[in-house]
Amino acid sequence: MKITGVTPVLLTGPISDDPSMHAFRTERSAAFVEIHTDIGLVGIGETYLGYHLPQVVPAIVEYFAPILTDAEPTALIGADGAFDVAELSGRLTTCSQYWGRVGVGATVISAIEAALWDLNGKLLGVPAYQLLGGLRHDRLRGYATGGPSNWPMDRLREKVDRYLAQGFRAFKLGAGRYTDDGQQDSGDNPQHTAELEAEKVSTIRDYVGPGIGIMLDAHMGFRTEGNRWDLETAIGVLNAVEPYGVDFFEEALPYNDPASYAELARATGVKVAGGEQLTTTAEFAPFAKAGSFDVAQPDAAWLTMSDFVEVAGMFGQSGAQVASHAWSGGGGVMQNLHAAFACENTYVVEIPPLAGALHSQLWGDQLQLDGDGYLLPPTAPGLGVTLSEQTKASFPYRPGSEEWVDVPGKLMPRPGGTG
Repeated sequence: MKITGVTPVLLTGPISDDPSMHAFRTERSAAFVEIHTDIGLVGIGETYLGYHLPQVVPAIVEYFAPILTDAEPTALIGADGAFDVAELSGRLTTCSQYWGRVGVGATVISAIEAALWDLNGKLLGVPAYQLLGGLRHDRLRGYATGGPSNWPMDRLREKVDRYLAQGFRAFKLGAGRYTDDGQQDSGDNPQHTAELEAEKVSTIRDYVGPGIGIMLDAHMGFRTEGNRWDLETAIGVLNAVEPYGVDFFEEALPYNDPASYAELARATGVKVAGGEQLTTTAEFAPFAKAGSFDVAQPDAAWLTMSDFVEVAGMFGQSGAQVASHAWSGGGGVMQNLHAAFACENTYVVEIPPLAGALHSQLWGDQLQLDGDGYLLPPTAPGLGVTLSEQTKASFPYRPGSEEWVDVPGKLMPRPGGTG
């Protein structure tokens, strides 16, 4: 088997069929890589960079393509005829040492590596998780990732009802209160912020009862200076919501200080989660060493699937767990699902609920939630992802459909004209 072409694919489609997400935005961009071979098999991978900066993906893919298409096949193919993914991925990383050790280069490599795992799985007739170390779970709990906490409370209850009706038995809500006109109330001082979160979670806990998982996300990884929680605020909030059985609290602090994250983890009984912005195992290492996360959140469409498994092992040495982060398109969700099934210490799996067609057309029948809110292992060879010509034609890329963090001079357009 020889690689004959490496092709980027940019698309724009609905962000979700969940109406509560539409108060924030209605569409999203996505970026994929197709690896073509001389035997007709095509591997598919996605990079989460396609949600944030899709316009640079084609140039980086073009840069890397000769490493795959012009390589000596005998040096790359094992006895079973499959590609040596570690060798090829290593060459990509080595070639981009000065600019791709972390960040955009690493995230595009994640899509290329995923496409290689997809190809090998198709060639060998096994799901990708079997190639990443084997199936470690018969099923994994899934949670619906819900974005902002829509407000007033009746709107938030409606959101929760939709997720429970879809079969989920766990969900995640954003910190603060988000109204349809784009106004965010996160509290004006540490005490007010803690009281706001405790009141909200208490009400939702009473509404859903004790058997439903509740996660919270402060999104402090991208808050601008002055809007970020400090350590005192984070400790106050987590201790305030602890009585209501929160499964974990995500991104309560920015990622510039592993020691503060570690202090937060020691100061509360709530599991501290984070890591979605980290693009390599090396970036996770200081957080693992410091004991920063009870639940690390690698994203297999942001760092590679191999790195995901390595990160899980790194945190597992101290008894910490992993929860896959997944807000890419349908391909990236499946990359995370396969990686999660290959890790012994996977805690829970993030799933975009009420997914739009850009997600569901890619994963088809391979994303299965059982009656107890658990995800079943995919069974198709490779990643089980289908990127058809019809899907490509249905969701052409529209420049400006990506998401960025608001700063003066570049504000994200939002429904209702805000931003």
